[in-house]
Amino acid sequence: MSITLQRKQNTALAQTIHIRDHLLDADVSAAEGGADEGPSPHDLYDAAVGACKALTVMWFAKKKGIAVDDIRTELVSDASQERAGVYRITSKLLISGTFSDAEFAQLVAVAEKCPVHKLMTTVTTEITTQVERAPATP
Repeated sequence: MSITLQRKQNTALAQTIHIRDHLLDADVSAAEGGADEGPSPHDLYDAAVGACKALTVMWFAKKKGIAVDDIRTELVSDASQERAGVYRITSKLLISGTFSDAEFAQLVAVAEKCPVHKLMTTVTTEITTQVERAPATP
């Protein structure tokens, strides 16, 4: 799968992200030189784990026939030690529905095992960056 980004017209820094048939904008705050046209890359990183947890729990509940009506996920990040190599994300899932304590315990366990959580905490990610000069436009 390929994801592409291109600078959003008439903005200082904002990027339009193209993922399959979806478009969204990313930017940084005005204090950081942007126009706050969309979530920052850090926001998107945090949101990825929150979305994964909620989707994984909903998928599991559906598969197992657990009556989950809704999930509200809240994430709080702490970047105060990021430069020292520690970035903290606290996620809180509020799950509503009619399920037993045993089913709830299963949902809690599944929330800890979402693929993005594992990707962020147990996998070595290797990133290769190629930078090329674009052809001159006439």
